[in-house]
Amino acid sequence: MSHIVVEEEGTGTLHVWALPTDEQTLLSLVKDIFEKYWEHIWFGVIIQGAAWEVAAPNAPERISLYDGYVTVDFGRWHFHLCIGEHTASGPELGRIRRCARAELYRRVGADGSPTSWGVRLFNGRDEQMMTVMLPNPFLTDRQQVLDPPDFTRLAAWDEIRATYLGLEPDPLDRTGKGFTHG
Repeated sequence: MSHIVVEEEGTGTLHVWALPTDEQTLLSLVKDIFEKYWEHIWFGVIIQGAAWEVAAPNAPERISLYDGYVTVDFGRWHFHLCIGEHTASGPELGRIRRCARAELYRRVGADGSPTSWGVRLFNGRDEQMMTVMLPNPFLTDRQQVLDPPDFTRLAAWDEIRATYLGLEPDPLDRTGKGFTHG
């Protein structure tokens, strides 16, 4: 499976791989990310003018599914994502709320080497629902610069690519020199 190259204003060049958007695949993806990697990721909504980079306070106490919504519950707070058929709001609003596009992405710098890796979900209006910033070989879990890079931190990226896209690790991912903002 090949990626597409996308130029996003304010973000830069992205390599993007489409993920399936059926409920079971997305539920499995959310569970994998939040049960296995919760202490190494940052997540939230990243749009022009706002970036919510949230770190989980602990492993989820519960991940459940009801009426198309997955709930990731950390105890004191939780979030919901519509990943399946949602019927309570009617068919039109249910279609808008449901994840219609899911993707793995890596941002690449001007030299063509990757600088960050993640997962994004978008609803039926193509509005961002969530970005998950996967562990980065150039940053610690507290987003401090790592020098030299620790490419073992690409384990989550490699596992998600293998599980959901059937892809082997890509040597390009280990060519970067450091983290840069878009």
